[in-house]
Amino acid sequence: MRHDQRTEKFRQIVENKFQIYNSLFMSLPYDKMTNIGMLLPFLYEESRTGYDAGKTPEEIVEEFFKNHTDLQTEEQKLELLFKIIQYIERQVVLFDSIEDAAFPNLHSESDSGTVTNLFERSFQDHKIEKVREKLKDFSVKVVFTAHPTQFYPSSVQRIIQDLRGAITSDSVTQIDMLLQQLGKTPFVNKEKPTPVDEALSIISYLRYVYYDTIGELFTKIKKTFGNDHFHLHEDIIQLGFWPGGDRDGNPFVTADVTKRVAEELRSAILKSYYSHLKFIRRRLSFRGVSEVLTQLSEELYAAIFDGKSITAEAILKKTDEAEKILINEHNSLFLDLLVNFRDRVKIFGTHFATLDIRQDSRIHQQVIDTVFAKVYGTENADYEEKFNKLIQVSHAVNADDFEDIVKDTLLTVSQVSKIQDLNGLRGMNRYIISNSDAVKDVMNVYAFFKICGYQDEAINMDIVPLFETMEGLANAENVMNELYHNPIYKKHLEKRGNQQTIMLGFSDGTKDGGYLKANWEIYKAKEVLTQLSEQNNIKVVFFDGRGGPPARGGGKTHDFYASQGKTIANNKIELTIQGQTITSIFGNKEQAKYNFEQLLTAGVENDVFKNAKKDLTEKERALIIELANISYQKYSDLKAHPMFVPYLQEMSTLEYYGKTNIGSRPSKRGNGSELKFEDLRAIPFVGSWSQLKQNVPGFFGFGYAMQKMKEQGRFEEVRELYKGSDFFKTLVLNSMMSMNKSYFPLTYYIKNNPKFGAFWNVLFSEYELSREIMLELTGFKMLQEEDPLSRKSVKIREKIVLPLLSIQQYALMKIQKGEGNKEAYEKLVTRSLFGNINASRNSA
Repeated sequence: MRHDQRTEKFRQIVENKFQIYNSLFMSLPYDKMTNIGMLLPFLYEESRTGYDAGKTPEEIVEEFFKNHTDLQTEEQKLELLFKIIQYIERQVVLFDSIEDAAFPNLHSESDSGTVTNLFERSFQDHKIEKVREKLKDFSVKVVFTAHPTQFYPSSVQRIIQDLRGAITSDSVTQIDMLLQQLGKTPFVNKEKPTPVDEALSIISYLRYVYYDTIGELFTKIKKTFGNDHFHLHEDIIQLGFWPGGDRDGNPFVTADVTKRVAEELRSAILKSYYSHLKFIRRRLSFRGVSEVLTQLSEELYAAIFDGKSITAEAILKKTDEAEKILINEHNSLFLDLLVNFRDRVKIFGTHFATLDIRQDSRIHQQVIDTVFAKVYGTENADYEEKFNKLIQVSHAVNADDFEDIVKDTLLTVSQVSKIQDLNGLRGMNRYIISNSDAVKDVMNVYAFFKICGYQDEAINMDIVPLFETMEGLANAENVMNELYHNPIYKKHLEKRGNQQTIMLGFSDGTKDGGYLKANWEIYKAKEVLTQLSEQNNIKVVFFDGRGGPPARGGGKTHDFYASQGKTIANNKIELTIQGQTITSIFGNKEQAKYNFEQLLTAGVENDVFKNAKKDLTEKERALIIELANISYQKYSDLKAHPMFVPYLQEMSTLEYYGKTNIGSRPSKRGNGSELKFEDLRAIPFVGSWSQLKQNVPGFFGFGYAMQKMKEQGRFEEVRELYKGSDFFKTLVLNSMMSMNKSYFPLTYYIKNNPKFGAFWNVLFSEYELSREIMLELTGFKMLQEEDPLSRKSVKIREKIVLPLLSIQQYALMKIQKGEGNKEAYEKLVTRSLFGNINASRNSA
């Protein structure tokens, strides 16, 4: 489907439907929300014309009150603003549901990046065997995280699912009823969710979206590429899980929480099997087969509800038994149903998704120091001595001899083998270390297993360093080189099949180094680590800690992975997804299937269809380094600006993220009262810029670097780089996406602020410069010209939330001035976060 056809289709089935259903939506009798639908267009118009005229949000909102209401008291005005926010939240849900329902009609089975397209392309180019060869050991792993960017409570998410279905069938009566339900359903969690709550929320997606999606996609790939000589391996699409295992900075994740979440994952997959088997038994009602499947069903029931043990191998054995009878005695009738069930058991085992453990390296060091002091009665020893003595402890250290984080760390490690016994080795098999900067950060985790009594052969865990800061990325080569030559670690790696997973943090990397520098440093680190690993006969897997927006490594992920050349190991694509990315990109079967396919084919294309634009020439590489260094200096100067952190604290919503009851973990690391840049978590950091409609981390320094080249008469070199390198082109297009979601007129008023005016002008100047020079570079007349559907979607979403942004800025201005009911205005700011983030879908 060509761009113009898709654009017209989008207008018909998204824009038009939104207009129709929104008019229905406007007349619904919500509690305390009468006439909001009539007033909202006036606030939008006041905002649109007001910002064009350079008015402040305070002037715009006050003029709205004056011109369109007869409200007099502050209490009345605040009540109306809260009602408007509630109304806009529901408009966002309506638009989300309409756009999601339209997805299958806007995307074809043979689109670029689909399995069907991959087959057609490989058939035409006589490369089907090469694709099969690649598929033999390639896989995609999507790891769900509990990072707090999902604002919808589960009750609202269920309505969204039903609404999507009603819109698909154009059932006006059902849509009307669901919109009424939506109007009366709270959008706010009364209390912060616990880590277990977060886990259960995502487990529901595993059961009701991914069980079928991945099972059906596996069957599709198998049918498309399978033959007598090629059999698809069950790990081609894998799921990972962080809620309940990720304790980095989340004091509420404990050993008990991890154990409970592992149990819930096991229970969820067994329930999925039990339900699936019910359907199969309705068809396989034949003598012999029926009895075997009934027995299997009873065993699954006992494992779910009576605590009985069952393994994936036991389930497969019964399935094979039933298959043999079906083939020999019943003409293989409905055999495909049984094969499909068996495939899913092979894919999901008794674990459903692999539960990872993650903790900060600084916590690990604290644990090592405390345990050493307890065991040996002294703290006076260097790291080597501590490590060597601890791994030779003759008996397991008793966790009860310690307190707090030390005790919990030891309990967590001690229970790994028990979780593996129940959920299988795939249920838990790696320990991730945040802020890895040195060899000891990895070896400390090995020491934990030894002091908890594990013999070498019983440590069935991959130890995964996470390099996420500029310093960490710069040290990565030295750290891994030393590890590969460390006799103890080398032996451990051999036992793990000489495969090493290395995690790279896009979110914190961008926060630390700026957009262009972070992406280049990660690219460079991957190249260096690929070469180093190959030299040491190690199969390296890169695990990318990516967020939703480009500023956190998100954006067009298929284009990103498809742009990596042969200098980067391509054994597996593995990345994190979270919050709205789960609901907006992988939230229903059609979208999830499409996006899993996009990731899978990106990795296959890289190896099978070699493209010179993927491999950087020395000249291109030198130019990117030059651009990255210039942009890094510009971004570093911005970070060093005395107003940088105060601006975020006083003028943005940064301080309000922790009050939203959306995630269980604190919004910053560390307990100090003073806010330090290094303690800022990437999500509230990037999100606060997004709420200001400035999206600084997604572009700052990029345009400046290109302008410097232009001033030196070298802009043609940059243009050639854009045309010649897929990697650089993807960075430019993702950065333009960030800028397209920016709207500086919202904060024009800050340029006159005596404290922050000069700083705001620095941000605005760089935005204008980046926008102009990127349009010149690409030849586009507008941002995101190459992606009209995304551009139109962004435009509608920005229109929906413009009144909400006015309210948020109005409340912030009142707080800054110390006027009126401070508590109410703070609630207004917090509440307005919800609709804006949900509308942005990827938070920037």
